[in-house]
Amino acid sequence: MSDGFLLETDRLRLRPLAEHDLDALHAVLGDPELMRYYPAPFSLADTGEWIDKQLARYTRDGFGLWAMELEETGEMIGDCGLTIQDVDGVGHVEVGWHVRRDMCNQGFATEAAKACRDFAFGEMGLTRLISLVRPENLASCRVAEKLGMTVFGHTVRGPGWDHRIYELEVSSAFRTS
Repeated sequence: MSDGFLLETDRLRLRPLAEHDLDALHAVLGDPELMRYYPAPFSLADTGEWIDKQLARYTRDGFGLWAMELEETGEMIGDCGLTIQDVDGVGHVEVGWHVRRDMCNQGFATEAAKACRDFAFGEMGLTRLISLVRPENLASCRVAEKLGMTVFGHTVRGPGWDHRIYELEVSSAFRTS
């Protein structure tokens, strides 16, 4: 992925995360309400490590989670993208998202995730994507379902928390757009 990488939707731009995104991303990852499905909200240092992890993924994998910006203002409201996740010893490409609380329930996660899905199946040539979602995270379950994903199985992550494994194969991906 080059520094000029950009995915655009009607309302959003996705671009590589950078160090200057620390405060804006911490407004998302440090929010106790938004991060209730994680072991704990991120500290500012944790958020910095999250950005560093994405920068390493861009170099190693060619993709990662990207900054989600409003097209109209350039304001960063979260992240969305693709990561390789180990599920029971096997690496799978996952589409994931986080949206700032005051921007939730406006379709931004779905819009960004659809752009990532289409990029994965188009330019990247992938044939399958997953999303790992805690069953009680109903908003993220709905996003996965709007992408055309269905529950494939379950796995335990973090501190013993069950996660649904949503999956979508390329053969059905574009019928749900």
